[in-house]
Amino acid sequence: MKASRITAVGLVAGAALWIASGHLMPRDSANSEAAIRPAEAKAQPAFRVAVTQAKIVEHAPKLTLSGRTEADHKVSIAARTGGVLTQLNVTRGQHVKKGDVIAVLADEAREAQVAQAQALYDQRKAELEARRVLIDKGTLPKLDLVNLESQFKAAEATLATAKAERDRGVLRAPWDGVITDVPAEVGGAAFSFSGTPIASLVALDPMLAVVEVSERKLAGIKVGESAEVRLITGQAVQGRVRYVSKSTTNTTRTYRVEVEMPNADGKIPDGITSEVVLSLNPVPSAQISRSALTISAGGDIGVRVVGEGDKVAFVPVHIIEDMQDTMWVTGVKNEARVIVRGQDFVRDGQVVAAVPAEQESAAR
Repeated sequence: MKASRITAVGLVAGAALWIASGHLMPRDSANSEAAIRPAEAKAQPAFRVAVTQAKIVEHAPKLTLSGRTEADHKVSIAARTGGVLTQLNVTRGQHVKKGDVIAVLADEAREAQVAQAQALYDQRKAELEARRVLIDKGTLPKLDLVNLESQFKAAEATLATAKAERDRGVLRAPWDGVITDVPAEVGGAAFSFSGTPIASLVALDPMLAVVEVSERKLAGIKVGESAEVRLITGQAVQGRVRYVSKSTTNTTRTYRVEVEMPNADGKIPDGITSEVVLSLNPVPSAQISRSALTISAGGDIGVRVVGEGDKVAFVPVHIIEDMQDTMWVTGVKNEARVIVRGQDFVRDGQVVAAVPAEQESAAR
């Protein structure tokens, strides 16, 4: 009985020691750990990105600005003398030619002055011709010829003045154009018309497209360069830059630019909304996909490129023209591999697998 107890105690003690050995001693060695796991996990493959090769070329960016059309000439035809408005030969919207009679102001006093001056002129002329014959024959002294010529010239000047005053009552168009307003009425304001507007005239050929340009873009615009004008009516007209202001407006800090357009048929109205497309100086730049643009952690706009060792790098760019689907930018080196798909899922310095975008699209 005593021997069985000793045997039982020994078995219990041995079992306890065996159980404790699993907690006190390392369960696995390096070799056993390798044996437990089937195999070391394989290295993750490099992230795949689609790239295109940047090509630096000379590109002339286009600047699109909103503006309005403006008549080349505008004038308010006003009376230069008094009188009664007896004739008004134009209506609103009527086309007139240079020299056409717009209106007539009648004044009997001016007609009487012309008649009086004409009579005096005829008298002095007859006297001069008659007495010149006598002077040539020696009947009269030559000194009388000087007096007669002076009197004749004075009468001639008086007649010219009277006619000029009469002609002031006839208002003529200074150039070809369209009548836009006729505020006067026939028979109105007897002798108080001096300085009063009779009609407003605008010249529609050529027509101007006027825009305001910021000081940053002004350097690329030159007089004589071609420009495209797109009217709100859908019409597109070719023109040329006629004027670039050398002084800025105090409120907007912009410069006035005028584009001259032919408008012989008068179809382009004055004051209509328009867009002017100007070609700026060529700039070495690359055309990239709009989707390639990304923003760095610092808030800069740029692209990610794949450089040496297939490592990713961020390159800040400057956009010089937006073509909706693509962008023209500066800052990218020639033949740089620009990431166009996957750029937002990689970080600077990361090694990637660069695949040409065309090849990736074909694989899809």
